[in-house]
Amino acid sequence: MKSITNGVYPTMITAYNADYTVDYSAIREIAAYYLEKGCDGVFSVCQSSEMFYLSLDERVKIASTVVEVFKKAGKNVVVSGHISDSFESQVYELTAMSETGADSVVLISNKLDIMNEGDEEWIKNCEKLISRLPQQVTLGIYECPHPYKRLLTDHIIDWCADTGRFSFIKDTCCDVKMLESRLTQLSNFAKLGGRSIKLYNANAQTLLYTLRLGAAGYSGVMANFHPELYAWLCKNPEHEKAETVASILSMAAFTESMSYPVTAKYHMNLEGIKMTELTRNPSKPVLTEYNRHIVRDMRALASTVYNTYCI
Repeated sequence: MKSITNGVYPTMITAYNADYTVDYSAIREIAAYYLEKGCDGVFSVCQSSEMFYLSLDERVKIASTVVEVFKKAGKNVVVSGHISDSFESQVYELTAMSETGADSVVLISNKLDIMNEGDEEWIKNCEKLISRLPQQVTLGIYECPHPYKRLLTDHIIDWCADTGRFSFIKDTCCDVKMLESRLTQLSNFAKLGGRSIKLYNANAQTLLYTLRLGAAGYSGVMANFHPELYAWLCKNPEHEKAETVASILSMAAFTESMSYPVTAKYHMNLEGIKMTELTRNPSKPVLTEYNRHIVRDMRALASTVYNTYCI
């Protein structure tokens, strides 16, 4: 089983050409940008990547492209493995994604029990699914909000830990008490000699608190805007300036739903990574001048914070 390092795993966006084909040149540049900013890994082909609007061939090629960039730097890549509802399609997708060389292939929690029938149905379906995957494939779980957010229960987490197959949880519960409980549960399991499953918090507002409780890092939207601040915080959670930096990140993260991921594409352009601001999302979030103004201000603030507190 491959080990997954602690730190920042940005939820990678997908760049498109003017004809809406994937811009793989920009994909490489985005991956290199994450590395330059101190990220320890990347979560590619996720909801931020518009995975539900990408073909399997595109998802595989994106993952392979990112793996190529990150492996040269000795860093981890985790990728979402399946978006289909049918069992055989999920097996096919997961197998294809596992062959990209990613360190962990991530299962979507709501796809393992489509009708939300309960823990036992989820476990039965997951057990059947992972039995069809190569034994050496390290797995993760993503509590993806689309089409609905299926949070992991204590029972499911215990089962996942017992299998010895899972190494990565992208947590989206955004609940302080639940995060505390999950981290205690995972820590207790590891102390008993079980395989350690690392929890990566997607929520900026609770990040510092969970880092101090043993969370492995951050895997969220805002690492597309100022990943260097998250990288610093994940490495320095006990620093005397950590609470100030975390407070600023918390406030900045309230822009998260503001025309995303188009805002992130605009920000990448400001960083010198040329790409269109196109999205395949049928809701077509509009990037207004107001949005652009906020992104520019946030970028300037991030630079000031980093130079003031993190150097």
